[in-house]
Amino acid sequence: MTATDPPITFPRDARPGPFDPPEVLRELRERAPLVPMRFADGHVGWFATGYTAVRAILSDPRFSARPERHHLVVELPMATAFAGRLTLSVSGMFHLQDPPEHTRYRRALAAEFTVQRMRRLEPTITAITRDCLDGMARSGPPADLVEDFAFPVPSLVTCELLGIDRDDREGFRWAVATLSRWESGVEETRDALDTVLGFFPPLIRQRREHPGDDLMSRLVASGGMTDEELATVGYILFAGGFETTANMLALGTFALLEHPEQKEALRRDPGLVGNAVEELLRYLTIGHIGPQRAATEDVEIEGVLIRKGQAVMMSLPAANRDPGHFDDPETLDITRSAGGHVAFGHGVHGCLGQQLARVVMRIAYPALLDRFPGLRLAVPPERVPTKQNAMAYGVHRLPVEW
Repeated sequence: MTATDPPITFPRDARPGPFDPPEVLRELRERAPLVPMRFADGHVGWFATGYTAVRAILSDPRFSARPERHHLVVELPMATAFAGRLTLSVSGMFHLQDPPEHTRYRRALAAEFTVQRMRRLEPTITAITRDCLDGMARSGPPADLVEDFAFPVPSLVTCELLGIDRDDREGFRWAVATLSRWESGVEETRDALDTVLGFFPPLIRQRREHPGDDLMSRLVASGGMTDEELATVGYILFAGGFETTANMLALGTFALLEHPEQKEALRRDPGLVGNAVEELLRYLTIGHIGPQRAATEDVEIEGVLIRKGQAVMMSLPAANRDPGHFDDPETLDITRSAGGHVAFGHGVHGCLGQQLARVVMRIAYPALLDRFPGLRLAVPPERVPTKQNAMAYGVHRLPVEW
């Protein structure tokens, strides 16, 4: 594959089923791990689908995460809404920065997301999970697993982590959901931006005057960030802390219900939960759009010369189903060791909160199946509405009964 081959456009084909990525991704990966792609603004860069290529790019410091180097993948109404409202240099947007700027933020936050600190949260996560399951049991079937379990568990955990009042989460949830939809309108996107950018300054002032035992209080007390940086970091952590995990809890449960032998294996042997979480992350890979990187110099990856300035869009779902790395990758098998998947990204920009997400899922999945061993869909699977046009894939609702 060379730069002289006709470039593709970003593939947005329909999924063949609720758990499988578009078939075109497999076809592209079989052609080559990197293929030329024309971005919406006319830039010709690359689209990466091979596991080795994706890992290599994400770990190579010669590729930049900074958005001013990137190119629009598809035309979106929200791009107009962002123009002039959220500049590329907003302080605290560490996920869109390169070292050494990125390193400064990462070091300040890394101690808050160690395995040891996440384990200290296990009693809180267990109690929140139990309370949500109790509520489902009291209300009785049917239930919407998204509203009654998948959303409240990680959102309440994130509120506890950051020191956010639980009653504030609903309004913030709407704003995060709006900003994560590709096709949100201009005005609603602007309203959502106003909501998220205005949420954290009062919390920061409150934590400065009345510190507590929470992450935001510790960040304020450290004095290592400005209020603007703290507000942006707070938004990133809150949005990333609950939305992706909520999608995984709902979509992962949907997948287990549609693979009853896997569900029963996990229910009979909770010791499989570590493998099950990693395999569900690999198999479902809800981060189905991006990330994007841009070469800061000429770089050769998998025999392809990526020129300085060229952007590369990556497909994590395609990489996680690469048969060159995972045996029988189209099959959900919770007994396999799926370590090394790229569902959380890879390299210095790997998801900061991945250990928290893992702990939540390791507690929530077995607790749900233990409380409701007869859990099943309350509607035919084709009637479960999926999030086709969101930054993170998942389901809008999951009607269940038991």
